[in-house]
Amino acid sequence: MAARVSCLTLLACLLATITGCSAIERARGNWSELSREPSGQAPDPSTTPEAVVQVYAARTVGWRGLLAVHTWIALKPGDAAAYTRYEVIGWGVDRGMQAIRVNRTGPDNYWFGSRPDLLVDLRGEEAQLVIEKIQAAVAAYPYRDSYRTWPRNSASPATARRHGPTSCARASSSRTAPRSRPRT
Repeated sequence: MAARVSCLTLLACLLATITGCSAIERARGNWSELSREPSGQAPDPSTTPEAVVQVYAARTVGWRGLLAVHTWIALKPGDAAAYTRYEVIGWGVDRGMQAIRVNRTGPDNYWFGSRPDLLVDLRGEEAQLVIEKIQAAVAAYPYRDSYRTWPRNSASPATARRHGPTSCARASSSRTAPRSRPRT
């Protein structure tokens, strides 16, 4: 039993080292030069008439990327010509910027070199029903002028509010990206 625990501990340490090295390697470059290009996961709004709601997460820059992700929500009402991206960013809040950023970049862009994972993908009428709730959560977000990573969750407005769209997405029979679907 002790040998098995030692083997599992060694394996966990090795995995943490590999993960840590890849996150630190990405952080070695100048953060302003890391890719923020589209990842190609959001459907083209000009050819997608249906409503779309997508939730993304990407590893943060530097050592924080070992433990933390940046999340955001991209939505497009039915027949809309473009997406709206909502996210919470702490940078600049101490200089008077709002923590909630709208359309800072495209719906599925890389987060400073980290390709985002698509966590939720709602389409059609189901997405249209959730869009109003997302917009209400953004409008009611209580921390627009402050930012703290801990102990309060400063996640995107909809992921920070219990009654926001995440509860709708959880309760619905929505299409979810395969890698995020719970195993039963």
